Amino acid sequence: MSPAYPISLAAGFLVTVLLLKVLQPVARRIGLVDVPTQRKQHHGEVPLTGGLAIFIGLCFALLTLDMPLAQYRAFVACAMILVIVGVLDDLHELSHIARFIAQALAAILMASWGGVMLEDFGQLLSGLFVLELGMFALPVTVFATVGVINALNMVDGVNGLSGSISLISVAGMIILALVAGDAQAARWLGLVAAVLMAFLCFNWRFGDRPAAAFMGDSGSMLVGFILAWSFIQLSQGESRVMSPVTALWLFAVPLVDTLTMMVRRVRKGQSPFAADCEHFHHMLLRAGMGKRSTTLLITSFAAISAGFGIFGHLYGVPEFVMFYLFLALFVGYFTVISHAWKTMRMLKRRIRPVI
Repeated sequence: MSPAYPISLAAGFLVTVLLLKVLQPVARRIGLVDVPTQRKQHHGEVPLTGGLAIFIGLCFALLTLDMPLAQYRAFVACAMILVIVGVLDDLHELSHIARFIAQALAAILMASWGGVMLEDFGQLLSGLFVLELGMFALPVTVFATVGVINALNMVDGVNGLSGSISLISVAGMIILALVAGDAQAARWLGLVAAVLMAFLCFNWRFGDRPAAAFMGDSGSMLVGFILAWSFIQLSQGESRVMSPVTALWLFAVPLVDTLTMMVRRVRKGQSPFAADCEHFHHMLLRAGMGKRSTTLLITSFAAISAGFGIFGHLYGVPEFVMFYLFLALFVGYFTVISHAWKTMRMLKRRIRPVI
């Protein structure tokens, strides 16, 4: 690591903190706030400035790196698209289609301009061959990127939850990058971790203090895109840092929870993208757990699953074995969640939104 790297980390952290503080009155003045509703029960109007602060803080930190920045041009352009659309969505509630178009555009630019594309799934099904995507590489890349972005958005329902889960995913990739000797990837991810920690200082408050800032759609789309970019970039090529299935384990909690909710909605004849209050964090809150305890518990599950994925990768567990174990995790999670909500309804416990 460069001797100046700690300065870059500090710059990213401090700029993000400064922006989160400075943007609070501005956000309230222009209406960039999350207002409490029946579905959103929090204290007062909370500024939706997390995305802007994280983006600017990360870009500022990148500028301080002692290395060529040409490779990050595509990332900055894609991230800017998502932040702009996200801020507009936070202000005016854009349609699902508008958000999907922006996300797909960012994914296409990521693949065509940035060169970050899913070209194979590794030995996902068998240790005898690599599952290559060929002509389907671009559409699968777009699908996977949009999926990661929306999975993080859907799990963003309790203070500190999406930020903490994202930080765990980033920390897992840093460990794998360091073990693989990829210092450049580790430095990039370290900057991401710094700005996320700065955001969490305002989003996950101790004591009885309410959150001072939310990610908003701009933040969830930006951070989701950062994770998708990093997952794909580190899991492809001859010098890959990790296998594609390891990325599933690093992001297991949002992915499994989102897939479960989408399947449940389709089975009930609803849109898979419809908003509801049946995610894992809603179940825990309805069971009587506090918001902080809920965040800690789900974050612990995320850390355990990420640790399991890292263990499997470092100790050479076959990729197809890790994949089938992941499928078993999904089936088990789906079964438990379905029965839990069914039991609550049988007990006639009214399900109400809690955020």
